[in-house]
Amino acid sequence: MLHLWFSLSVASQKTISNEEIALISYVIFITLILVVTFVMFFVMFQKRKNQLIRDKIKQQQQFDKEIILTQQEIQEETLRHVGRELHDNIGQMLVMSTMQMNAAANIVTDTAKIKVTNAAETLKSTLDEVRALSKSLNSDVIFNLGFDTTVENEIKRLNKTGLINSTVTIYGEKVNFENKKDEIILFRILQEFSSNTLKYAEANHLNITIDYAQDSLNIIAEDDGNGFDLAAVEKGSGLINMEKRAELIQAKFNLESQIAKGTTLNLNYPYKFI
Repeated sequence: MLHLWFSLSVASQKTISNEEIALISYVIFITLILVVTFVMFFVMFQKRKNQLIRDKIKQQQQFDKEIILTQQEIQEETLRHVGRELHDNIGQMLVMSTMQMNAAANIVTDTAKIKVTNAAETLKSTLDEVRALSKSLNSDVIFNLGFDTTVENEIKRLNKTGLINSTVTIYGEKVNFENKKDEIILFRILQEFSSNTLKYAEANHLNITIDYAQDSLNIIAEDDGNGFDLAAVEKGSGLINMEKRAELIQAKFNLESQIAKGTTLNLNYPYKFI
């Protein structure tokens, strides 16, 4: 009788143990499902969050690009208007003044004739400068002349001022840009650099190199002026404009300067073949 009771007790313990194992397995299974569900939800949430952040950054970049494009168009329209005014109005006034001075030179005394002739020559030089400046400001002229010729004309204009000795060297065969407006933007960057060189650098020489490589256009502009500390200088509108314009056409922009050793601008524009 005692042996029978002991056998039933053992069997009962085995039955309870199996039930406990089944219950534990069930709890573990449910727990795993919950953990996997939570992990999947968290991963999906993070992906969605990251996608929203990327979309927001992309929208902000697109908005910034539109702002820069609008500013660029406004600036170009303003420069185009100024260029036309210089050529059509101021230019015509200088032409008339030169003609009047030449006419006066024929009727004045020999003593005054030299002074009148000198004044007429000065007016003619001013007229040439105004015409050259109007061409560099008017984007329509830049479109017609092309990037290389426009840069060469700007170098000639700078040399005529007598304030600096400038050169431009062109390597390789000219490549047509996919977007012609990019030529204007690149020229404006160089124009800003040369303007800053004249105003602040007190340089004797300004050299520009244009290299048409296989996949990109490499431009180097360097002067031998005072230079400045890039880390310490406060960025003005000129430097910001150059950087933003380069960013607009996806050109790599690098400006280096050392005090008493001049300033160098490197531009790398990845054009596409037509």
